[in-house]
Amino acid sequence: MRWVAWIVMAWTALLCSSMAQAQAWPQHPIRVIVPYAAGGNTDNQARLVSERLAVIFGQPFVIENRVGAGGAIAANYVAKAPADGYTLFFTASSVVTLPLLQKVSFDPYLDFTPISIAGANSLVVAIHRSVPATTLKEFIDYVKTRPGKLSYATGGNGSIGHLTAVMFNSRVGLDMVAIHYKGGSQAIVDLLGGQVQMYIGSPSELIQHAKGGNIRLIAVTEEKRTAEFPNLPAVAELYPGFHAGTWNGFLAPAATPKPIIAALAREIARVVAEPGVIERLKAIGVDPVGNTPAEFADRLRSDAPMWRDAINAAGIKPE
Repeated sequence: MRWVAWIVMAWTALLCSSMAQAQAWPQHPIRVIVPYAAGGNTDNQARLVSERLAVIFGQPFVIENRVGAGGAIAANYVAKAPADGYTLFFTASSVVTLPLLQKVSFDPYLDFTPISIAGANSLVVAIHRSVPATTLKEFIDYVKTRPGKLSYATGGNGSIGHLTAVMFNSRVGLDMVAIHYKGGSQAIVDLLGGQVQMYIGSPSELIQHAKGGNIRLIAVTEEKRTAEFPNLPAVAELYPGFHAGTWNGFLAPAATPKPIIAALAREIARVVAEPGVIERLKAIGVDPVGNTPAEFADRLRSDAPMWRDAINAAGIKPE
């Protein structure tokens, strides 16, 4: 039975090593890889939470924006990084859709360990002020009388906003032309100018423009109304069961020691429950989450079928 004793000793040594590593962590700065440019919704959340984590853990959490290929460049980088807790991935729900849209060298379920979702938000349906509608129903009725004559903007073919618009138009029965842009900021410029009539995007992109009066917000895409927009109906109020939203959260390379994952998840949950952080998240239309690694893993897997159906409905073929 020596081999049994050897196996037990080996596993014990491995466990002790992992625990010792976690107890010593962190000894130097942690890099937080963000797949999008500075100043956007994902980047803003990453910086907000990382600032607090740096104070809690006593080491800098350094943001690195690795932009390109819709987030695939950053994802590939983190997937191949050492699993030592010093490289983290702060990403959006699009990490689930990327393998459905293009050939990538990472698996969102095998190459990463979920830590915690920092924040989640409904998307918002925005229309140009020239559209003679002030409610969701009025907008739908208006578009239905003009099949193929009105257009909607997207932040890119296959983006979360595009896929949500596809699901929305399919469920409601609207015939609108998709105009794709290289990012949400360009899409919003043409929405403000009236070149397109609708855009579905993050609240942080649209709140200030709506206050300026050039666009109207007419609905949210989650199943229920949100605290940030209590007067905006959910699309599901007219079309039960419709829902689409985004999240932003921390992942780590697979095999990162569990004690490190647990420590990070615990502190992320604590950070996003702080009144000051909640206030700053709410200001950009984000609901704090701070869930467990297991709950995050469930969300990753439950999102995939919804986005896969939307991609099929849009007729998008993987590149």
